Amino acid sequence: MAPLRVLCIHGYRQNGSSFRIKTGALRKLLKKHAELVYLSAPHCVQQASGEALEEENGPGGAEDLRGWWFSDVQARSFSAQQQCEDSLGLDESVEAVRHAVKTQGPFDGILGFSQGAAFVAMLCSLQEQKLEPEFSFRFSILVAGFRSACEEHKKFYSPPLQIPSLHVFGLEDQVIPDNMSRELLPSFQDPQVLTHPGGHFVPAPSAHRQAYQDFLKRFQSETKVSETRSGAE
Repeated sequence: MAPLRVLCIHGYRQNGSSFRIKTGALRKLLKKHAELVYLSAPHCVQQASGEALEEENGPGGAEDLRGWWFSDVQARSFSAQQQCEDSLGLDESVEAVRHAVKTQGPFDGILGFSQGAAFVAMLCSLQEQKLEPEFSFRFSILVAGFRSACEEHKKFYSPPLQIPSLHVFGLEDQVIPDNMSRELLPSFQDPQVLTHPGGHFVPAPSAHRQAYQDFLKRFQSETKVSETRSGAE
């Protein structure tokens, strides 16, 4: 079966290149099942003193920090716990995804990490509301995801999304505690959950291979069936 094409959405203070490096083990784990394509957010993030890092920057990450939206409009900063009425930058990020889908797609699915996973939930909502006709994701994978605490984002969370989803989170995550990831689950109709004992990262041990592959194989099978039907017509 041909591998599925998955658009990958990085976390806050990362970029497409650094996220690709950080998910090297996942790419290796899924190489027969998925081709991962990485996108960088449009917004540059300034390193503020005293502001907690979402994740340590890996190679290629420290010089080009990016984010999908800011919860503090004045400071142009982001915290998953920050309550806010309005955010800044989300429209430009949706446009960046739209452009990636047009120029690099189509994509079978979409994967996001941390702020990127919260953004993926919003993108799936826009797709199901038929507000983004370019989007045709058939599944989503959300790692360390959460519900945005911004008031203007409440519109993304009801009714529950029908898109198949796999939610992955660490029981020792100090950045996005597992209870925040669990609060996102009711926003999806039939969420699958994969927990791991670690912290704030995308897990890819061999012990998780089956869970990832079982989830993805459903869509590879659907693709094969659909191609067979097309050939018979």
